[in-house]
Amino acid sequence: MAHDGEERPASGIERGTGASADALAEAVADALAGAPAPSVEMPAADPEQHPWRRYVALGDSFTEGVGDPDPEAPNGLRGWADRVAEQLAAAAPEGSFAYANLAIRGRLLDRISSEQVDAALELHPDLVSLSAGGNDLIRPGADPDALAARLERMIERLERSGATIVVFTGVDVRFQPVFSAIRGKVAIYNENIRAIAAGHDCVVADQWALRSIQDARMWTDDRLHLNPTGHHEVARMVLAALGVDNPLRPLEPAPMHRNWREARAQDLVWAREHLVPWVLRRIRHVSSGDAVSAKRPVPAPVFPEVVGAVEEASTPE
Repeated sequence: MAHDGEERPASGIERGTGASADALAEAVADALAGAPAPSVEMPAADPEQHPWRRYVALGDSFTEGVGDPDPEAPNGLRGWADRVAEQLAAAAPEGSFAYANLAIRGRLLDRISSEQVDAALELHPDLVSLSAGGNDLIRPGADPDALAARLERMIERLERSGATIVVFTGVDVRFQPVFSAIRGKVAIYNENIRAIAAGHDCVVADQWALRSIQDARMWTDDRLHLNPTGHHEVARMVLAALGVDNPLRPLEPAPMHRNWREARAQDLVWAREHLVPWVLRRIRHVSSGDAVSAKRPVPAPVFPEVVGAVEEASTPE
């Protein structure tokens, strides 16, 4: 499901203000005037390719990028949202695009609403992605209709920004036997999301229809989080939903093949190393994300070279 099913107590997320975010954006533009082009896979810049200049991502471990390690990235994670931001930055006029990611692993829908929505509005985005509810759905007694109603209230608040809002359907979990029991709830939640999106003119990033990630090889050993190839596939799907051309090719790198015997052996490893610890954390009311804060609390350039240029330019002499 690309979620870790845990809630963590409120942490001291450093929230930017509109004024500080605007100041940072101006600093970014100034610093980028003489910055070299970053060395990442990207298309030729086309100022008319998309209208967005400030992207804020909200959510849980799925949007934080858990399962897609990158030692050079904030929190040591890359993920689909970073991959999308890289392409949007590459296709925008130089120095004009900034990206913030407020997602934190383990967050339930209500915590995302209380901690991240107002923080996002303070950053004045023109593009927002919101993925929430997956951690709630895997809990016993979850009501997909009630969750969808609360998600819609979040979207109503985000609409104040005038931003394009991207929402996500849940993954079709039929391929994962351990989650197959909640497939019906996910489907009901998805239909609600589609109806909400139609009523609020949101873009739907449809994971249920994304067949490429309905494969155990696209997921990490914990079976809850996408691996780098899975995050790559979601990024391709989101960019397609936004209508942004990009050079990302399907299934690169290709997922590893696993035979039946290896899969069964991994079932035992998964139960011992992931399922049992997750149950114990639930009992103890602790989360794997208790010490984690938002990896990108304010909009900033996507590429490390640009971040360094901004920091150098903003250092007083």
